[in-house]
Amino acid sequence: MHVGNARYLKREDLPEAIPVFPLTGALLLPGGQLPLNIFEPRYLAMFDAALASDRLIGIVQPSLMESGEPAEGPRPALSNVGCIGRITSFAETGDGRYIASISGACRFRLLEEMGQGHPYRIFRIAPFMTDLSVEDDESSVDRAELLRVFRAYLDANKLEADWESIERAGNRTLVNSLSMMSPFGPAEKQALLEAPDLKTRAETLIAITEIFLARGFSDSDTILQ
Repeated sequence: MHVGNARYLKREDLPEAIPVFPLTGALLLPGGQLPLNIFEPRYLAMFDAALASDRLIGIVQPSLMESGEPAEGPRPALSNVGCIGRITSFAETGDGRYIASISGACRFRLLEEMGQGHPYRIFRIAPFMTDLSVEDDESSVDRAELLRVFRAYLDANKLEADWESIERAGNRTLVNSLSMMSPFGPAEKQALLEAPDLKTRAETLIAITEIFLARGFSDSDTILQ
C-alpha cells in the first residue's frame, strides 16, 4: 500500500501501537482520504506528536450502546475495528486549529490500551495485513447493481454526480469512495468498515442503500461529489 510518501508492505512497516482519534460517524478506508478539523487540545497534542514521528493515527468510532447511541464521555468505549491513517497534508489556521487530510493505510483491531501518560489515548493494535496487498478481486464486484442503486439514491434525493469520473473509477475506488461519502449512521459505517473484502463491502453498501430507499430516506442537505 502506497500512502503519500510512504509504503506499507509488511507488519514491520507499521507501529505496534498508535494514538487513536475517536470520531462518531466517520469512515476511513484503505486508499481513501478523510478531512479533519482538529481543535481540541488533546487532539492537537496527538497531531503534533504524530507529525514528529511516523505521521500515523488511528480513526475509530466510539462503540454503540444498547440504545443505538454512541458511547460518550472523555474516554468512551471504542469499536474494535478502526483504520490507520497517514497525515498527508495539513495547514495551520492561525487560531490554533489544524485543517488536515489523512489517507487510509489499513484497518486494525484494537488489542489493549497503553498507559495514560498522554492526554490522548494509545492502543496496541493488530493490523489487517490483507489490506496492504490490495489484491481484492475487483471483478467480483457487481458494478452494474452498485451503480443502479447509487443512481436510485441520487434520483430519490434530487442529487447529481460526476458520471464521467465514476465511469473512469476502478471498482475498488468506486466501492470505497461511495462507502466513505455515504450519509448513513455509525452502525452502517462500522459494518462497511468491517466488511472482510471488497465484494462483501459492495454487497453491504447495496443492501444498506436499498433499506434506506425503502424507508423513504431523504436528506436534502447531502451533496455527493
